[in-house]
Amino acid sequence: MLMLPAPVFAVQFTSPGPIIFEWGPLAIRWYGLLIASAVLIGVTLSQALAVRRKINPELISDLAIWLVIVAIPCARLYYVIFEWEQYAQQPGQAFAIWRGGIAIHGAVIGGVLAALLFSRLKQISFWQLADLVAPSLILGQAIGRWGNFFNSEAFGAPTDLPWKLFIPVQNRPPGLESVAYYHPTFLYESIWNLAIFAILIFLFFRDLQGRPRLKVGTLFLVYLVFYGCGRFWIEGLRLDSLMLGPLRIAQVVSLAQIALGTAGLFWLYRLDRFLPDMVAPQEVSTSSENSRQDE
Repeated sequence: MLMLPAPVFAVQFTSPGPIIFEWGPLAIRWYGLLIASAVLIGVTLSQALAVRRKINPELISDLAIWLVIVAIPCARLYYVIFEWEQYAQQPGQAFAIWRGGIAIHGAVIGGVLAALLFSRLKQISFWQLADLVAPSLILGQAIGRWGNFFNSEAFGAPTDLPWKLFIPVQNRPPGLESVAYYHPTFLYESIWNLAIFAILIFLFFRDLQGRPRLKVGTLFLVYLVFYGCGRFWIEGLRLDSLMLGPLRIAQVVSLAQIALGTAGLFWLYRLDRFLPDMVAPQEVSTSSENSRQDE
């Protein structure tokens, strides 16, 4: 009998567990480390992009504080609202963010609100900031998705594909306790996000090739459209989607992202108009004095 070789790309993903190091009550978790790393890398990248656009990089540092304070709690609140049944008996667990359970759409909504307020107080262009943050945001999402891998959560439907994710019995959905392997949706989204990151960086630096610089707001709108498309598809594979009645709430929000992003790009390039903003986009001096003149 002819034996066919196993596919060279066959791989089984198995989480080593959510904890990196534990000493008594002290535990360092992969989830927290990945979020912290994503924030640090994102701030550094956005600062470098700000310098390229002649924007004071210290503004990014100030904005990052606002985003962390608002976006992460909003991401947790968003998740808890749609999963309230599991927290109703133990409300205190709603604050246990280190155990996982945050929603990126909640973080984006919170981040946008924080950035709008920040832009208004600092009297700077919201869309200019959004373009600087967009590549860092999608890169951070690509990094953060691996937290789902270590926590053995947010996986897809059962699969026997050459690439598959092993889920421990205690993490398997009810009725599927005997099924060991599932779609590694964390990996699908991480790869998709990295592809979007590459596109955004290419678009950001397109002026190096002598091409006209894109209109302010373009990068963030492209992020909305591309991430919305990928998330809509990937969410359809998951077994643990946050639900709003019969609807997967992430797919609803993804469609809204696609619509908003497409409408914004149409407004910019078809109608040839500027996006509504706090102030007109402008080049901001890199001196720290100018960045704090209104404080």
